Amino acid sequence: MPVPWFLLSLALGRSPVVLSLERLVGPQDATHCSPGLSCRLWDSDILCLPGDIVPAPGPVLAPTHLQTELVLRCQKETDCDLCLRVAVHLAVHASLQAQVVLSFQAYPTARCVLLEVQVPAALVQFGQSVGSVVYDCFEAALGSEVRIWSYTQPRYEKELNHTQQLPDCRGLEVWNSIPSCWALPWLNVSADGDNVHLVLNVSEEQHFGLSLYWNQTGPQIITLNHTDLVPCLCIQVWPLEPDSVRTNICPFREDPRAHQNLWQAARLQLLTLQSWLLDAPCSLPAEAALCWRAPGGDPCQPLVPPLSWENVTVDKVLEFPLLKGHPNLCVQVNSSEKLQLQECLWADSLGPLKDDVLLLETRGPQDNRSLCALEPSGCTSLPSKASTRAARLGEYLLQDLQSGQCLQLWDDDLGALWACPMDKYIHKRWALVWLACLLFAAALSLILLLKKDHAKAAARGRAALLLYSADDSGFERLVGALASALCQLPLRVAVDLWSRRELSAQGPVAWFHAQRRQTLQEGGVVVLLFSPGAVALCSEWLQDGVSGPGAHGPHDAFRASLSCVLPDFLQGRAPGSYVGACFDRLLHPDAVPALFRTVPVFTLPSQLPDFLGALQQPRAPRSGRLQERAEQVSRALQPALDSYFHPPGTPAPGRGVGPGAGPGAGDGT
Repeated sequence: MPVPWFLLSLALGRSPVVLSLERLVGPQDATHCSPGLSCRLWDSDILCLPGDIVPAPGPVLAPTHLQTELVLRCQKETDCDLCLRVAVHLAVHASLQAQVVLSFQAYPTARCVLLEVQVPAALVQFGQSVGSVVYDCFEAALGSEVRIWSYTQPRYEKELNHTQQLPDCRGLEVWNSIPSCWALPWLNVSADGDNVHLVLNVSEEQHFGLSLYWNQTGPQIITLNHTDLVPCLCIQVWPLEPDSVRTNICPFREDPRAHQNLWQAARLQLLTLQSWLLDAPCSLPAEAALCWRAPGGDPCQPLVPPLSWENVTVDKVLEFPLLKGHPNLCVQVNSSEKLQLQECLWADSLGPLKDDVLLLETRGPQDNRSLCALEPSGCTSLPSKASTRAARLGEYLLQDLQSGQCLQLWDDDLGALWACPMDKYIHKRWALVWLACLLFAAALSLILLLKKDHAKAAARGRAALLLYSADDSGFERLVGALASALCQLPLRVAVDLWSRRELSAQGPVAWFHAQRRQTLQEGGVVVLLFSPGAVALCSEWLQDGVSGPGAHGPHDAFRASLSCVLPDFLQGRAPGSYVGACFDRLLHPDAVPALFRTVPVFTLPSQLPDFLGALQQPRAPRSGRLQERAEQVSRALQPALDSYFHPPGTPAPGRGVGPGAGPGAGDGT
């Protein structure tokens, strides 16, 4: 009876999870077949040459189905290797004149074996299964993918194929029987504050290797520091045995500290005007967009739309469709819907932030277009009657755009971006203010040269100029009480309440400028006494830039003083020459405009010691009598405070104006 043969071929890859495996004892391969069949395994391997398909001379024995099973081949109880058992089901497609060949192929080697199978004539039924033959077994690597082919020799039909994934050490309950898996339970990661400990539970007689590596760039030995932790940092450990499997774990993928370190190490690099890249230790999902950052500390405003968010790949060059660069253009990088990185890439080459306005042009059908100016409050349409800075200068901005004075940054069919300079308008406004101050300074310098009595006052203490807004007569009495109390100290106090005749003769601006100039020349201090009325005037001036024409009333002196006080604050000259103050129950310090909070602002009388200390000469030693003097001023001031905040019979007029104001503010009433 002719002896059919068949060929089985294996290739390696990944595997599913296997819980428990049958054990085979001994190193030799073996074969067995279904009852009634006879089979044997040839002693040596053959060449893996399947050949071409040829016509069958008659009925042949052919494989019809492949089955695989994972087993362990063990030399002893704790020395096993993973092995693949293959069962080939056979059928007679004609007579028994055939050979069936088994071929094994596995990376990095290929192996083919021959099995002899004989089918008794009594079992022959055309087209029906006659049984199976089982081969034990083909050793394969842990965690590999195995591909199996089976065909006859000569090959009469298309070969069968099957793919099997083998488990790694983590998928086996019998890992302690495979030496290459012994490293699996050794490693444990624990945290101790900012430090990370790698705990290796290894027996004294066991030698092992340990490697820390970046998994996207290949193995490399590093020192594990808490600042080096990033999500893609992985650990590899293995026993120093021949062909041992290396166990890999990446324990920091979800560690918040690792993600924080990753973004701290990430950098944006500008390559050309339009191209840039994200440099980071790990690959990560992120998206980026352009934003516009204006001077003054306001948040960077994303330019989405008209531009869109773009997906970011680490170390891959990206491009934005810009025509020109601008120092106010920045790049924002988001990951997991959170802003992680922001850099103004063009600021290094183009200089610091500019006080420019970004105009967004939107184009619609039939050449319709609209313009708006990007501001912290949103995009203000132009022209507009709103009270924002861009709206007030909208006509000039449109003229600059039409005359080509604006820089075009981006353009496409849907719209465009333009950067229009604003510094010339600011310089023009402040030039008028400075011109007025200089004119007053020139006129008053002659008057000051004739006043010799002020020179004699230096010996009587530091000069202090008290500025306030006359909200009402009650507040004026309160200011007068404070000025009188301060005069009891070594201070020379100037206040318009005591200079009505000079104020009327010279005018509010001239009188204030003369007093301010003399006070600062003598090393004195200007005290800004804030009230609800003063806060309102400051806010109005900061918004409009100039006081209303033809302004009259009790606020004129304070309003006039702002024209020369504000430049000192805007140019950074105020610290050391100015202090602020407000009364506890009348105004909260947070209500004072932020520009004036660049100098100390004290609440009275609760902070009288600190206030009096600020009024001393800058280099004067701290007097041990400061607390005593504060109590003296507080006693002198208390009757005026009681009269103002608790008048007999009726509530005091003029209270309750502005934020934090009112008789009950701050005292729990």
